[in-house]
Amino acid sequence: MARFVLVHGAWHGGWCWQKVVPLLEAEGHTVDAVDLPGHGDNPAPIGEMTLATYARCVADHVEAVGGPVVLVAHSMGGVSATQAAELACERLETLVYVAAFLPNDGQSLFQLADGDPGTLVLPNLIVDEAAGTCTVAEQALRDAFYGECGAEDAAQAAARLVPESLEATGAPVQVTDARAGSIRRVYVECVRDRAISIARQREMVAARPCEQVLTLDTDHSPFLSRPQELAAQLLSIAG
Repeated sequence: MARFVLVHGAWHGGWCWQKVVPLLEAEGHTVDAVDLPGHGDNPAPIGEMTLATYARCVADHVEAVGGPVVLVAHSMGGVSATQAAELACERLETLVYVAAFLPNDGQSLFQLADGDPGTLVLPNLIVDEAAGTCTVAEQALRDAFYGECGAEDAAQAAARLVPESLEATGAPVQVTDARAGSIRRVYVECVRDRAISIARQREMVAARPCEQVLTLDTDHSPFLSRPQELAAQLLSIAG
């Protein structure tokens, strides 16, 4: 049986995987949905959080599981998971990027997001430099993140979002081919994504090739809009 560690993206928490976790567990797999510091049920001063803080949190979860881990990351979680892979590569079997940022060494989230004409996030980003955080304008949340989700799911998710750390989003990953680069990579692209456009997703995969690319015809949040299809993709990856 596989051991899954699931990493959420910016503004979200481990709660975003709540429809997927039981589907994986029903097949006998072990699943750990991480709350990064300052998110979900893991309180911390979000403006003080760094990429290193997030990566260490993910790596600690990976190391605590024991045995080879399938590390699944969504959106900004792709940056955190990539950096965590540098710390805990010996414990990883596969890195799965679900509509996630896929950085090469030296790249940050903001670098990867910059110039994406299909995103609704950057045009609606609200930056609080004094607090060291950013949020997304409320009126843009549904279209940016939850366009294919039911109205109730979208409203509940939007109500649980928290500010995100500016430092963590702006920090470049520092990874090597010998460690993070040695882990099998799989990308799950989301065709209707309006947070990270499908064009940008495919550009990132071209720049950092993955062993396999799977496709979901949905929005940025398949864990809410297509949980059964996403679970099926993850189960196929785990074998």
